[in-house]
Amino acid sequence: MKSTGGSGEAKRNAGESAAEAVEDGMVVGLGTGSTAAHAIRAIGRAVDAGADVQGIPTSFQSRQLAREAEIPLTDLDSVAEIDLAIDGADQFAGEHLIKGGGAAHAREKVVDNAANRFLVVADPSKESERLNHPVPVEVLPSARTTVAEDVRELGGEPDLREAERKDGPVVTDNGNLVLDCAFGEIRSPGELASSLASIPGVVEHGLFVGMADEVHIGTDEGVEIR
Repeated sequence: MKSTGGSGEAKRNAGESAAEAVEDGMVVGLGTGSTAAHAIRAIGRAVDAGADVQGIPTSFQSRQLAREAEIPLTDLDSVAEIDLAIDGADQFAGEHLIKGGGAAHAREKVVDNAANRFLVVADPSKESERLNHPVPVEVLPSARTTVAEDVRELGGEPDLREAERKDGPVVTDNGNLVLDCAFGEIRSPGELASSLASIPGVVEHGLFVGMADEVHIGTDEGVEIR
């Protein structure tokens, strides 16, 4: 399945398909991004129809959207478990993902990993035989230079993510910076994930290795679930 980009209809189909897995009484991790936003809106409609659902947002963006959808919110410290998490991906290859295009991957990984089931929502343009998308790495501001040097030693090319509508870099919800690290084709995602995690000053990286339980791939015609 190849595409140059995902349509709004494809994203909507993927998000609403995953939202159908949400059942009454569930605690649900609410992901970040345009495809996950469709899932949040669908869950909001279920809540409006009477479903008892609590959401744990992974970013300021998803928190605001959940509030608009009138989904009751909670946090990790207040629940015994997360039944389900729904989140998008910048790229996926099988059960491996690269996330962090919205600079929320640290919180996303905590919530997605804690969930009993993790459903990924995406359009066909995000699929690849092997991961090759730049890996977002959230770093402590004071460690930007040293982390960049360590990334280069691993064979990557780090690029500080700049804000689009203001001067200066992107600052995450956690108050940190993001290095987008290009490694080319990633043949061993698990090995690279471990190497990045071991670098002092790295808060979290965007490789989600073996975490996906299902991928809902939306097209204009429907959804393929893997």
